[in-house]
Amino acid sequence: MSTRAPGPLPPRRRGEPLQRLLFGGVYGTVLASVLVAALGHDTGPTSPGYDAVWVLLAALASAAAHGYAHAIAHRAPDGTTVTVGTARSVLTEWPLVAAVVPTVALLLGAYAGWWSEGTAIDVALLLNTAALFGWGLWGARAAGRGWASSCRAGGVDMLLGFLIVGANVLIK
Repeated sequence: MSTRAPGPLPPRRRGEPLQRLLFGGVYGTVLASVLVAALGHDTGPTSPGYDAVWVLLAALASAAAHGYAHAIAHRAPDGTTVTVGTARSVLTEWPLVAAVVPTVALLLGAYAGWWSEGTAIDVALLLNTAALFGWGLWGARAAGRGWASSCRAGGVDMLLGFLIVGANVLIK
């Protein structure tokens, strides 16, 4: 028996799609950066195509896990089926997957022989660090902050990228 009063579901917050986009963008960018940084430490022959597939699979698995966990956490107490809701929740994690596409494209370019895997990794880390600044700037501007405050927020997000690059340099 349901304890929820009959009637329409409460409206979704207007900012939720933007929040999901920003969350997925930052999460996916950090995930791609960490994965691509780890790739430079292979002891065997380089395999940028294999690496690109694994970066993409990791993003897909992360998006599916996050969407599924979100659906489970918000499961209806009345016991109704959540199959459609779960699928919808997983599909709303597309920004996480989209954020790894530039890194995957760079690795596929290395696979095609357009540049080396090392160059792809270095450019991906640089590009992802710049993207983190953009995500932070965009999020702060969307929240109504001024340009100076938004640039500071972008700079803080960009620090995540610098930490990954720094760790990559230290580990090498």
